[in-house]
Amino acid sequence: MGSEEKCGVLHGKYELGRILGHGTFAKVYHARNLQTNKSVAMKVVGKEKVIRVGMMEQVKREISVMKMVHHPNIVELHEVMASKTKIYFAMEFVRGGELFAKIAKGRLREEPARNYFQQLISAIDFCHSRGVYHRDLKPENLLLDEEGNLKVTDFGLSAFSDHVSQDGLLHTTCGTPAYVAPEVIGKKGYDGAKADIWSCGVILYVLLAGFLPFQDENIMSMYRKIYRGDFKCPPWFSPEARKLITKMLDPNPSTRISIAKIMDSPWFKKSMPRCLSTKEEPEFGKGEETKTLNAFHIISLSEGFDLSPLFEEKKRVEKGELRFATTRPASSVISKIEEVAKTKNFSVKKSDSCVRLQGQESGRKGKLGIAADIFAVTPSFLVVEVKKSSGDTLEYNQFCSKELRPALKDIEWTSTSGNSTLA
Repeated sequence: MGSEEKCGVLHGKYELGRILGHGTFAKVYHARNLQTNKSVAMKVVGKEKVIRVGMMEQVKREISVMKMVHHPNIVELHEVMASKTKIYFAMEFVRGGELFAKIAKGRLREEPARNYFQQLISAIDFCHSRGVYHRDLKPENLLLDEEGNLKVTDFGLSAFSDHVSQDGLLHTTCGTPAYVAPEVIGKKGYDGAKADIWSCGVILYVLLAGFLPFQDENIMSMYRKIYRGDFKCPPWFSPEARKLITKMLDPNPSTRISIAKIMDSPWFKKSMPRCLSTKEEPEFGKGEETKTLNAFHIISLSEGFDLSPLFEEKKRVEKGELRFATTRPASSVISKIEEVAKTKNFSVKKSDSCVRLQGQESGRKGKLGIAADIFAVTPSFLVVEVKKSSGDTLEYNQFCSKELRPALKDIEWTSTSGNSTLA
């Protein structure tokens, strides 16, 4: 335990309590936010160990995934702090324990199993729409809150779709053997979405059966069963459940059922909870979450403890920075900025991910220079940062408010509640 943990209080803000669990790289503690008196789960990751085994990218990915994905069925990341030796994740504390513990007492009836499965699919569909794949779905990573709502956790192994190689497939074998799709074990490359669907199929089977579909003392025999999709449904499975599970546990990923078809299947639709069918898509990319998206590389380098100044709105405004999210391609963003530049007689230099504008007329502090950088969070979700590179701040601010903001309004991403991400 580091000195920060020994004293029991992190950064004067969180009081650490009992240990809730630990893995290879992380320990999770119960902690209390002293300012709000609310419980959080504090995940503590040792930097040195993570760097030594080359896992820093994975940790950064976990942070960016969790900051990006806001959904009622996904564990929320509140904030990230760092010391010289450790990274601290303050996460939503989910009180109800693992879904696994429920199944350990015996299989579930079809109705509650369907309810959990609908929440799982809702969360995974949301991740996939953001280009994020979990890759380690299993009951241990599914938690329940006090109301019995499902929460997906542990995105340590998740992959963005920009980790896909040229053949369009992922090539890292990971996950837990009994829940892993045959193409992942086969190391031939795989589609992250299809692999998650297989794992969801195994989870649904376990919920309804109380045991695993592919079981064998000998791991090679178990792998052979997985490759062949060799499993039997118990007699108490309804015909619709049997049909759906068989389509999800199709060993051929190209013919395996899609999430859209799962959601359209008779078994899934039998009793749709109102909250799933009518709830607006959760807010995402709003306010603070968007601000932090491209600051994660700083975490591995950070020697200070409090990372919040890096993300504060006030400092950005003082520096004359503008940031917004968009689901349009980078080319659309660049052409929009070019249009504005033409009307104001700026010269333009551009690449695939940045635009540089240079004013032709001299202002109070020379010619106004503006830099716009485009960061791909996922291939279909971009964050654009605009900064003043030279000239007068007041002139820059006037240009942003009168010209640039109005021009970008129609390509800027807004959450379903209509909240703008322009900051």
